Amino acid sequence: MAGKGEEPVNEQAVATIYGNMRADINQVYSKITELEMEVSEHSLVINAIKPLDQSRRCYRMIGGVLVERTIKEVLPAVQHNKEGLEMVIARLNEALEKKKKEIADFEAKYKIRIKKSDEVKDDGSKKEGSAQGVLVGPAGAAEQN
Repeated sequence: MAGKGEEPVNEQAVATIYGNMRADINQVYSKITELEMEVSEHSLVINAIKPLDQSRRCYRMIGGVLVERTIKEVLPAVQHNKEGLEMVIARLNEALEKKKKEIADFEAKYKIRIKKSDEVKDDGSKKEGSAQGVLVGPAGAAEQN
């Protein structure tokens, strides 16, 4: 396989590099989604413990160990972790935009076009498959009205 500095020698090498670039983008997308879920969980925790008495006991998982602390000690740490996750998400979004630009340049350079699955199907199969995922009432329900 060709490195970043080399030109791909044939169509298969171009396809391999392109596939790797798409896989990289998908990995970044999934990591961003995972971190956004963690931020959401942090927000839920913050909203749940914020109105409570600051001296109240709470438990926090640190490195697989459950520790007992007070809300006064835990709340700033959870807020700090949430801010750190948001910064990582911002950096990943920047990296994602850079990778999208790279792949767009690569597509333009090698005239790569992705065929959508709808374009490949003929009209007959479109009509047949259009009812998929539609909930229909029992047979004869319209006739009873």
